[in-house]
Amino acid sequence: MDVTYRMAAGMGGLRTSGDLVARTQLDKKMQIDEGKKYVAEKLGIDVTDLSDEIAMRKAREENGIGLPIATPGKPKGFAAKKNIKELFDFDIRSIEALT
Repeated sequence: MDVTYRMAAGMGGLRTSGDLVARTQLDKKMQIDEGKKYVAEKLGIDVTDLSDEIAMRKAREENGIGLPIATPGKPKGFAAKKNIKELFDFDIRSIEALT
């Protein structure tokens, strides 16, 4: 977990795509490059945009997968997690427990 956490933090975490790429490594057992391609494909953006805070903010808003600062009218918390689960087909136990 320590290595995955460091990679997620290094990619900007929630500000960019670090949290999503880290989850591909944990949940889908992907290598980092494969995880980046998977996330970019699902978001409909280029892999180079994964580390761009502005491009990722737009992608996160459009897909309802959470922003670093809660914004009125945008999904946050469990709603954002639910959208992440549906978009990326991740196993998120807290969401599965509610359904």
